[in-house]
Amino acid sequence: QVQLQESGPGLVKPSQTLSLTCTVSGGSITTPHFYWSWVRQPPGKGREWMGAIAFDGDTYYSESLKSRASISRDNAKYTVYLQMNSLKPEDTAVYYCAAQSYCSGPVRYWGQGTQVTVSS
Repeated sequence: QVQLQESGPGLVKPSQTLSLTCTVSGGSITTPHFYWSWVRQPPGKGREWMGAIAFDGDTYYSESLKSRASISRDNAKYTVYLQMNSLKPEDTAVYYCAAQSYCSGPVRYWGQGTQVTVSS
């Protein structure tokens, strides 16, 4: 059973850079055809797909965030990272790590999410 665990700072000031970590257990992040995504949910709103890194290392981003977000990985540490710069208060959300077994497929595994608040 694949399990995902997000971790991050919790509180970030506006204009700073957010760095989140997703640690994967029970599976490899290079498992063929798997995609590892970051998804966020602002308070009172629906979930927003932010981007993903594929089993082969290719990355994909939403149009609205591609100028600010960067997804990377460390295969040896079974870890996927999200960095997003120039944070704004509207980036306040619960950030989730998610795994899909093929491109555009349904999410098979979710992390529990980590709250990020952008405030001075």
